Amino acid sequence: MNRLSILFLLLVTLMLSCAKPIARFSYSGETTAPAKLSFDNQSKKAENYEWDFGDGNSSTESSPEHAYSASGKYIVTLKARKGKKTVSTQQTIIVDAPEQCLVEIETEYGNMTVLLYDATPQHRDNFIKLAEEGYYDDLLFHRVINGFMIQGGDPKSRTAKEGEALGSGGPGYQIPAEFVDSLVHVKGALAAARTNNPEKKSSGSQFYIVQGSPVSERQLALFEARKDIHYTKSQRDKYLDQGGTPQLDREYTVFGMVIDGIEVIDKIAAVATNERDRPKQNVKMKMKVIK
Repeated sequence: MNRLSILFLLLVTLMLSCAKPIARFSYSGETTAPAKLSFDNQSKKAENYEWDFGDGNSSTESSPEHAYSASGKYIVTLKARKGKKTVSTQQTIIVDAPEQCLVEIETEYGNMTVLLYDATPQHRDNFIKLAEEGYYDDLLFHRVINGFMIQGGDPKSRTAKEGEALGSGGPGYQIPAEFVDSLVHVKGALAAARTNNPEKKSSGSQFYIVQGSPVSERQLALFEARKDIHYTKSQRDKYLDQGGTPQLDREYTVFGMVIDGIEVIDKIAAVATNERDRPKQNVKMKMKVIK
């Protein structure tokens, strides 16, 4: 290789090393809240990246994924860096509000997204009202029975001492029962707790989420005969596949279903509890209405 060729290669190498990075990206995924988007980084000549998703969260991954829990207009910024050179690009993402009523329950074991049923409007509207007011924030899942359910919503649990008995608190009112034959206690069902009362009125704030246990055809037939219930094929299949607590059907109002994060139920149900079924280590919740 002659001297001219070597100089040419050195010049090309120098030009490439001095070239500015190019910042470019696209995204894909459902844009209705809660929206989970995948970002495809199409940048060039960059050594590292910084993402700002426009909702207070960021990432340094090359092609990250991100979830938007609420609707809105978000400006996403990607900065591509090479040495001291930084180039940025932005895109505006519109996340639409969901058509259905959704609530996110945050815990240290993960988050659960709950769909609230329109067929139980009094329970739905009350739950949304309390969640929007921050009523449930920092309350405990105060009653946990592995293979059965996890229960929370007692306002007394916010300041309860270790080992203190819980389960008697509420907002001072009850909600009339809203039994709907299509809504049953399969795993993930959200239902209202209650005291013993002839009208089976629900607690104004306490709720439970079904974990349940395996259910057999024989058990379903027994409950059908005992309670004069006729389970549809879809309900039978869900009970047989997912398990649940069919003994509670027509006893407590089911008004929602966990549609994402159902594994969190098992994690909370597995915690150590005392003789009153209260977790030995507090399991706190926080709620946010997705809109």
